[in-house]
Amino acid sequence: MRNRILSVVTVLMMLAAARTAPAQNTLPGTEEFGLSERELVEKIEAVETSIAKCMRENGFQYIAVDSKTVRKGMAADKKVPGLLGLLATEKTFISRHGYGISTFYTGQAPQLDDGYNPGRVGLGEQNVRLYRNLSAADRVAYNRALLGENTNTTFAVALEIEDLSRTGGCTRTAIAQSFKPEQLKATYYNPKDALVNQDPRMKAALAKFADALRKSGYSYNHPDEIERDLRTRLQAITKGLPLEQLSPDARAALKKLQDYERALAVVAHDLETNVVDPVAARVEKELYARPIK
Repeated sequence: MRNRILSVVTVLMMLAAARTAPAQNTLPGTEEFGLSERELVEKIEAVETSIAKCMRENGFQYIAVDSKTVRKGMAADKKVPGLLGLLATEKTFISRHGYGISTFYTGQAPQLDDGYNPGRVGLGEQNVRLYRNLSAADRVAYNRALLGENTNTTFAVALEIEDLSRTGGCTRTAIAQSFKPEQLKATYYNPKDALVNQDPRMKAALAKFADALRKSGYSYNHPDEIERDLRTRLQAITKGLPLEQLSPDARAALKKLQDYERALAVVAHDLETNVVDPVAARVEKELYARPIK
């Protein structure tokens, strides 16, 4: 009887330990920042609720949007509204507009941009209407409270490019409440992607990608480096100012960057599609078909 009691106690202790011990072999999620689909939805809803609270404390109204709206803004990346069929494909977009980073730059608030602007989509129609009903002075103060100095980086945009370091204002405050400190750094890298990149087949594919790019006159070791570099170059040129406020030298530099982006995007996109993506998809499928050993 005593041995039986000890066995039961031992089992209960083991179950308790299993509940509290960290999962050593758990794979990261397949969504942005290594989150699962459920975790991403929860993060989005928590951040949006916090943004609305922070904006109220700053004297402005902001309506927390649902995860579907934010995901819609993320999905709007490299898609121009109004184009149908083949014209809406990413390849067609890239051949015409590059990555849409410098080529669509206006420097105006995302809420006022009626063209290609994933940031506007992710803010939701109600918030766009609220913003457009403000006076010019209130608009400046509103976006300073909501987005800080870099008004091009809304929450949806930051999630899509997986770089929270560019956020500001209440958006940054809210993100810091729901994401880990290391995830707010520009150096943070999706753990799922890092895991995929460790595979020897992926390393070979990336080496082939980098070598082909170098032969075309570009120096990038991974597709993920490209858009981040373009955003950094754009910010250095424009300082976030509207187009009409740019100096002649800045306008010339912007034009040069736009030409560079278009030419680079065509070459890099073909290489990514044909060389990198098939290998990454195969490695990821194998990883998530079985536990890590």
